[in-house]
Amino acid sequence: MRLAVAQLAVGESLEENTRRTIAFLEQAARRGVDLLCFPEMNLTGYAPAVLAAGDLNDRVEAALAELAAAGRRLGLGTVVGHGWWEDGALFNRATVLLPDGRRFHYDKIHLTEQEEKYFRRGTEALHFSLGERRIGLIICRDQNDPLLARRLREEGAEILFILSAHFYAPKEARWKLDKNRALPIARAVENKMYVLLANTVGSHLGMVSLGNSLIVDPDGCVVARAGESEETLLTLSLEKFGAA
Repeated sequence: MRLAVAQLAVGESLEENTRRTIAFLEQAARRGVDLLCFPEMNLTGYAPAVLAAGDLNDRVEAALAELAAAGRRLGLGTVVGHGWWEDGALFNRATVLLPDGRRFHYDKIHLTEQEEKYFRRGTEALHFSLGERRIGLIICRDQNDPLLARRLREEGAEILFILSAHFYAPKEARWKLDKNRALPIARAVENKMYVLLANTVGSHLGMVSLGNSLIVDPDGCVVARAGESEETLLTLSLEKFGAA
């Protein structure tokens, strides 16, 4: 099994973000990837005009249908991030689309102080099976909670994907870089599981993300890391590295 994370910039056009997501899926398929995870909110971004639009769910659903069709055509699954309205509240959501037609979603539990002004927190953890592997999902600040990752491990997850969008003011982005690299390593070592973090890169709404997407093995060794500015694809072959 080959897993991957995409590091890419996020724009303010849902349709353009979807087009670029499909381009990454096509690239991943050429490299034999079975499941590709994208950064937090990669489809919608955070632009208020996009998230507050009355047709947001319809537009997201159309994008997810495109991605599901691409996944079936290419033979790989995808995990994407987007906003979603439900019961009158906005959620920071990750949706899993598998080529066999299965679909799951997870809503971010640990919101930032800024997000709490606009989003409702999720309440349920998520893990799902892919082949003989069980995979858990968390989103960005969720990585600060060791008990959430531990719960997923105790429920059978061997692999943890983290969707992130580390957008900060430029000085803060530099200041928090080491922390955001250290936490996935800590979660991997604590739980003896693979951790794959997909982060954004570039600027969005006046904020900056310094990339550094990474893949960590169960011993805490970083087996792949992206740089601070380039869009890229990181892959992990579990046949090469063995079971967690």
